[in-house]
Amino acid sequence: MDICKQVGLNVRRLREAKGWSQEDFADKIGIHRTYISGIERGVRNPTIRVLDKIANTLETELETLITRNA
Repeated sequence: MDICKQVGLNVRRLREAKGWSQEDFADKIGIHRTYISGIERGVRNPTIRVLDKIANTLETELETLITRNA
C-alpha cells in the first residue's frame, strides 16, 4: 500500500477512536480541515513537522502513523 494512504488510514483510525470529527481535530491541531481530509484520503504528503503535530495531538508516537497495520 502507498505510504500516504497508510498514514491516512492510521490518522483516521486514531482520530475516530478519540471521537473527534475532522473539524474538531483540525481545530485542535491548527491545520485546515481540508488539509486533514487530504491526509486521511492519502492525497496529501505531509511534512515530518505536520506528522509530528498530528502524533502529538493524537497522543501517539510518530512511528504509529507510518506503520502498516498499526
